[in-house]
This record gives sequence, structure tokens and C-alpha cells, in this order.
Amino acid sequence: MNAYVERVIAETKTKNAQEPEFLQTVEEVLTSIEPVITKHPEYEEAALLERIVEPERTIEFRVTWTDDAGKAHVNRGYRVQFNGAIGPYKGGIRFHPSVNLGILKFLGFEQIFKNSLTTLPIGGGKGGSDFDPHGKSNAEIMRFCQAFMTELQRHIGPSTDVPAGDIGVGGREIGYMFGQYRRIRDAYDNGVLTGKGLVYGGSLIRPEATGFGVLYYAQQVFAHEGDDIKGKTFALSGYGNVAWGAAKKIAELGGKAVTISGHNGYVYDPDGIVTEEKLNYLLEMRASRNANVKMYADKFGCEFFEGKKPYEVKADVYIPCATQNEVGMKEAQMIVDAGAKYYFEGANMPATNEAVKFLQEKGVIVGPAKAVNAGGVAVSALEMAQNAQHYAWTAEEVDAKLKNIMKSIHDNSAAAAAEYGLGYDLVKGANIAGFQKVADAMMAQGLF
Repeated sequence: MNAYVERVIAETKTKNAQEPEFLQTVEEVLTSIEPVITKHPEYEEAALLERIVEPERTIEFRVTWTDDAGKAHVNRGYRVQFNGAIGPYKGGIRFHPSVNLGILKFLGFEQIFKNSLTTLPIGGGKGGSDFDPHGKSNAEIMRFCQAFMTELQRHIGPSTDVPAGDIGVGGREIGYMFGQYRRIRDAYDNGVLTGKGLVYGGSLIRPEATGFGVLYYAQQVFAHEGDDIKGKTFALSGYGNVAWGAAKKIAELGGKAVTISGHNGYVYDPDGIVTEEKLNYLLEMRASRNANVKMYADKFGCEFFEGKKPYEVKADVYIPCATQNEVGMKEAQMIVDAGAKYYFEGANMPATNEAVKFLQEKGVIVGPAKAVNAGGVAVSALEMAQNAQHYAWTAEEVDAKLKNIMKSIHDNSAAAAAEYGLGYDLVKGANIAGFQKVADAMMAQGLF
């Protein structure tokens, strides 16, 4: 390993020993970009890596809200503004009991390079709270969102930091937060949040964007391999926006998604999630106060496998769309045993570093999260552009721009890998392409 890279990884582990997810992504990125670091000794002289692994700003705050019975609750809120070298900080807000500073630092660090890959002028950030929206009433969620935004509004703005949604934060939550921001600021800065409703500045196809982007990226890989999506079976995890958008686009392209999953197990639908009724039910199910994937199995007469993951189902393509590190060595072995050639990461860092390396060694083409998953933030940036122009593009215009962005992400990743003699390694290629743009901007700006 390059001595400089090795030293920075070791120092980062010492400083952040209680943040395993953050350390995982730092090690994955820095080991991938070794050839670039070796080629540019000036990065070590400028301590560039030491700077890039440290957030520019980390904000932690108390969020106090009351439930429907009038009882007060206190949660923690966060915003990690990781790197703004190429644009305002941009990244989602996550509401989930697992949220802590380490999780958000991992997500924010990934976001730097994901956003860079889109070719759009957006920096990397992430935020959220350990609040659990599951089982809460609309009024309780509204009061929490208002309390959360009362503090967050001090730190964001259209040219500073533009949050969006993530796990536990959809259009409803964005609406409540935007309303509170507008109330406090007494200004209609509709570019301050993305993922908004269409009637107040949102973009067409934003809900579908991440899932659609996964398939637009996959199309480029299939074309490279002389293959076709038509007739292929896809095993998906999760049942949120990413899985829904992916299933919808898979059906349009002639493939068939046969699984979805949740925290309590997975559903296997051998007929595929291909009809309008089934796709619409995913939205209805997710909106339920007590949503779980068994509802799909009960409605459509499918088998539900409690406490299991969908990777035991034989498929041509696997797309994790849920959360971090759901694919370990056990799941990777299942994917290899199924004879699958393709694995695309629709979620953020859904596999361990060991699992990704194993899949690649066994000949599986891996589309990494920071490339495959970038469609959502890409359309969020397009939403920012529409807000800045006080104009709205058609669905066809947004979709065409998304397709072009996903193609450029694939092509730039493949070109970066080829430039450094790495073959068709889309994982290292994405890290190199994303890093190089940010590093050049940091050097040009004096590495403040």
C-alpha cells in the first residue's frame, strides 16, 4: 500500500475508533485511489487526504417535540457538512433509530464522491436524527419535523447546504420542514430543500429518480457486455423509493423484479412486480402507519420468508436497495452460487469491503453505490437548477438529463479505471473519477 495512504487510514482509525461505518468507507475509497496518490506527490505535501477525511463542519443539536398525548421527547439532530469544494453541501436527511454521528459521517463522505460523479456543482453532506417515524401519527411527525428544522435552518441555504430526503424522510417530511423554514425565514427560498412536492417547486420523476438511475447505469454495463435487460430476473432488497423505482423501470425494460424485503423478512413473487397494481401497492404499503413487506405477500398470495434476506433467491441480477452492510460474505457467496454476473448497489454501501472484493474476484461485475445510486441526488441537483430559474422542466426533459448523467457516470468511471490500467473495474474507477475532481478543486482553492 502507498505509505501516505496507509498512514492516513491508520490515523483516521485512531481518531474515529467508534465509527466503523465511516472507517469502512474511508478505507474503501483511499485504497482505491492509490494510483492517483502515487502519481501526485503534491497531495501529500498539501495534506490533502488528511483534509478530505475530516468534515468541514459537524453540527449536533437537541430536538424536543411532543407526542399526541402531550408527552415531551428529546432526540438528537445532526448535519455533517463534509466537503464544499465543488458546490453547496448536498445530501439527504435520515430519520431512523440507528442514526448517529458515525453513520452520517460515512454517508457524508460517500456523498462527496457520488455528487462529484454526477458532474453537477454539488458538495457532500448528510444529516438526520435518531427519531423513529414508524408508527407515529402525521401530527407527531409534523411536530418533530418543525422542531428539527427550527435548529437546522440556521445552517442551510440555497448556496450553502441543500438537504433532501433519505430513509424515513419522504415528500411529507420535506413539506413539513420546508413550511417551518419558510415560517422562520419569512422567505420563499424553495431551493433550500429538494424532494419537494410538485406544487411548491419539486421536480418531476424525483421520487423515481434513484431507482431509474440504477437501471440507466445497468443499461450501460449490459451494453458494454453485449447483453440485454429484457428477460432477466432481478432480486431487490428494500421496499422504499429505490426498490419501487427500480422495479418500475425493470418492468418497462422487459425484466422482472421478483423480491422485495424489509426488516422482518422478504417476499418472493415469481410472477414479478410488473403490473401497475403491484407497483402502486408498493407506494400504498409504504404509506401505511404499520408498513411491512408481509402486506404485499398477503395481498398478492406470495410467499413471505420471515427473518431472511432475498439473496437466497436465484436471480440474474442482484440490487440491494435497503441499507448499509446488508451484504456480507454469506450473501456474496449466495450471489456467486446463483451464477449471477451483475450486482448493482442501489443503497448506500450495502456490502462489506470483503464482500465486494469477493464478488469481483469471482467475476461478478459490481456497480458501486456512489455511481449506481447517484440518480437521486442528480435529479435533486436538477430540481435546484429549476428552482434557480423559477421554471419547471417536463418529465421527459428531466428523464433525458438523468439518462445522460448516468451514462457519463459509467463512462467516466470506466475511463478512469482504464487510464490507471485497472481494466473494467467500476468500483475503483468511480472512486478515482469522483476523487480527482474534488482534489483538483481543493488544490485550486488553496485547501482551506
